[in-house]
Amino acid sequence: MAKAHATWTVLAHGPLEKLGDDVWRVEGALPGMSMKRVMTIARRADGQLVVHNAIALDDAAMKTLDALGPVGFIVVPNGYHRLDAPAFAKRYPNARVLAPRGARAKVGEVTTVHGDYGDFPADARVRLEHIDGTKDAEGVMIVEGADGATLVLNDIVFNMPHLPGFAGLVVRALGSSGGPRVTRIARMFLIKDKGAARAHLERLAKTPRLARIVVSHHEVIADAPAETLARVAATL
Repeated sequence: MAKAHATWTVLAHGPLEKLGDDVWRVEGALPGMSMKRVMTIARRADGQLVVHNAIALDDAAMKTLDALGPVGFIVVPNGYHRLDAPAFAKRYPNARVLAPRGARAKVGEVTTVHGDYGDFPADARVRLEHIDGTKDAEGVMIVEGADGATLVLNDIVFNMPHLPGFAGLVVRALGSSGGPRVTRIARMFLIKDKGAARAHLERLAKTPRLARIVVSHHEVIADAPAETLARVAATL
């Protein structure tokens, strides 16, 4: 796990991409790795932005982000996705930093955490919940829009294509690439109760008007998202 950035450190990243009503996504690089990471931004009904898995962007992209609304919440989705959390918290001192209950101590090693997912204020558009079977170390952000619902997952589901080179071979051997899946690493270190996790993912797959699933590494699941998540859940 890379050391968290104490200062604003911009790595290579793509543009801020609008996915649907009040949902945006940015794909960025990780230090010394071919794996990509994803930041998702959702806008609550009250206008505040929820930044999930924060990535430090260049000045132009940050101006675009700030134009969407005030950053009210910085969501650190588990104890391993905290690279830019301290820098984001310093940039937005009035924002509340939230983490899954089971990851709060780990995230708290690098930045102040103001609460867990249960402390997220009720909103008609955006909600957070812990995922069963993970000892509350992983969660999901659910965004409701006129165009349908968006699920924002973290490490419990990957959607990574096979990558080139030796690093790609290693990732493939770990069962992390090749389309939507629960990786071997997630099975070993994240999921503590497979039955409970499977049941929760199956419930999420039945989310009304499910339009897309955003994951924190690589590609959006937009083709038959409900059927895809149900299939992935069934592998647990």
